[in-house]
Amino acid sequence: MGTVLIVALVVAAIGIIVTKLVNAGRREAQAEKARLAEEARRQARRSLDAVWLMDDRQFEEYVADLCRRDGCTDVKRVGGAGDLGADVTGLLPDGRRVVIQCKRYAKHRTVGSRDIQTFNGTARAEHGADVPVFVALCVFTKPARDFAAKHQLVLIDINLLGFWNSGTTLTSFLDLDIGRSGTNRKLHPDHD
Repeated sequence: MGTVLIVALVVAAIGIIVTKLVNAGRREAQAEKARLAEEARRQARRSLDAVWLMDDRQFEEYVADLCRRDGCTDVKRVGGAGDLGADVTGLLPDGRRVVIQCKRYAKHRTVGSRDIQTFNGTARAEHGADVPVFVALCVFTKPARDFAAKHQLVLIDINLLGFWNSGTTLTSFLDLDIGRSGTNRKLHPDHD
């Protein structure tokens, strides 16, 4: 009986140790996953150095080129005075019409709800957008993201733009939950 009790205690101790090791391994794996995601975000943003130097027209052409790379057809840069919020138009690979508004604001600025509301008022009504997309070189405010989620607008902020620039396709961003994603924290002008 004493041997059985000792064996049971040893098995229980080994079970406790294994459980603690497994939990520690899981915590370490989660921490590593978070670290890698943060590093990927930083790398994606760093890869945008040339984009920060573009003027408005070059930025619109850059976005049009990303659309073409991702299989969009009939892509046109239409931005300029009187564009009514459409800087780039085209057809997604599945045939839906995409209308894109591009904003090249400074890093430390944010795009607010008013800009998103204005774009919403013209994207579908004036330009026939099936998929309205707003691309910005900064971040969106929480009210802007909430409005976009409610009205099914796609927002691509500086963080997502970094991933788009690095090879993620435009269609990957179309089903994101805009109301829950992103950040509304302004970036410092010298932020990486």
